[in-house]
Amino acid sequence: MTKHQKRLAVPKSWPVERKEETYTTKAGSGPHGADGVPLLIVLRDVLGYVNSKKEARYALDQDSILVNGKAVSDERRPVGMFDILAFVERDEYYRIFPDEGGRLSLTSIDGDAAGSKLGKIAGKTQVPGGDTQLTLHDGRTLLVDDAETYAVNDSIVVDNDDGEIVAHFSYEEGALVTAVRGGHAGRIGTIDEIRVTPGSSSNSVLIHDDDDPFETIEEYVVVIDENFTDDGDAPSDDSVEEGDDE
Repeated sequence: MTKHQKRLAVPKSWPVERKEETYTTKAGSGPHGADGVPLLIVLRDVLGYVNSKKEARYALDQDSILVNGKAVSDERRPVGMFDILAFVERDEYYRIFPDEGGRLSLTSIDGDAAGSKLGKIAGKTQVPGGDTQLTLHDGRTLLVDDAETYAVNDSIVVDNDDGEIVAHFSYEEGALVTAVRGGHAGRIGTIDEIRVTPGSSSNSVLIHDDDDPFETIEEYVVVIDENFTDDGDAPSDDSVEEGDDE
């Protein structure tokens, strides 16, 4: 099976230039589904820390690059929305966050914020034994005892070391949210109204910000912490460097 991906066919969320080269690296198996971006693209094309796949493999072999608190060895490992990247030797930490164009970008955060990761609850089911399993947007699952506390579309913050829930944000009117897909991707505001649509159509959400209120569908909305609005700026497009895949 080929390990290359045509650039013109990559998801819109991938931070790559589609017309400069024919191919780019294909994501390996892992979280985030089709939207997962190979770590190589982040290291090479976004940050410019490596120039080739060989250099990326060498850097990963040093165990100083962490994804959600764990060292990774596969440069094709997919990363995606709200993942935490830590560069231990550089003392640099980033959260992957959608920008206003819908592309995934890197937002600089401090070391304390890098110890946990936010996740949107995408599913909630009861498993044998009476526990409730929460499924998050990136495919992660965790068991909880207090099932009534959590609901689909809520967000939780999970500690990267022990997997414990350290914060919980309810999906409700007044909640701070960001749109992660669609024409309003990257925008942040508070929920004014959740409009329940009868039948199988998606519910719509009216969101207020200081500049321009907007409306999107429920699936595109993630409840966030106010700290998300206080982090540093992501690297600019000027830092993107295209390189070979070999």
